[in-house]
Amino acid sequence: MATTDYDTFANAYAKENEANLFNAYYERPAMLGLAGDVSGRRVLDAGCGSGPLMAALRDRGAAVTGVDASAAMVELARARLGPDADLRVADLADPLPFADADFDDVVASLVLHYLQDWAGPLAELRRVLRPGGRLMVSVNHPGTYPIVHPDADYFAVTRYSEDYAFDGEVAWLTFWHRPLHAMTAAFTEAGFRITSISEPPPAPDTPADVLPPGLEPGRSFLCFLFFALEAV
Repeated sequence: MATTDYDTFANAYAKENEANLFNAYYERPAMLGLAGDVSGRRVLDAGCGSGPLMAALRDRGAAVTGVDASAAMVELARARLGPDADLRVADLADPLPFADADFDDVVASLVLHYLQDWAGPLAELRRVLRPGGRLMVSVNHPGTYPIVHPDADYFAVTRYSEDYAFDGEVAWLTFWHRPLHAMTAAFTEAGFRITSISEPPPAPDTPADVLPPGLEPGRSFLCFLFFALEAV
């Protein structure tokens, strides 16, 4: 089986993910807020990583299935969630191993920005959702790209790489920037209706020493962009 970038630093990433600002106090609480009451719902965690969001959804009463392209991440998720957890190694760029209309909801946390092509993956996510089902997405905020890369063309779909430190280990991640209008067009062309676009603040219980200097509790900052979509 081929490895992914995350296979090489899965443990370090998973450890960092547990308590850092961006995941533990910002993206994950915001995604859970979008999902709302999931009790009794069939949920696909598309890009589940080491499973913290999947665990939180399961604790809220959802029947959750997780997929990730990284076999190492899936093994960490299995260690967290137990041997009976429904976890698969699957790449969103390929057909998903599920029947049509298998799920009530799909969550895709910080995964689509790794993909150059959104048409195929979004078509598959629409296929496995029942009509009226929900897709909840978080991606790198497109507005940060021209700030970090002032000479780049905001309106072009562009590949770029950045280095991150995970638990003291440096890793390079490669993303695809796409402007906001390209994101919304991809969603609607795949058969989704956009019900909300949000830029939330970090969670109310975020420790002050975790926030960036100068950011007061309860204030938003440019980092990720969140979409709630309905399958039509």
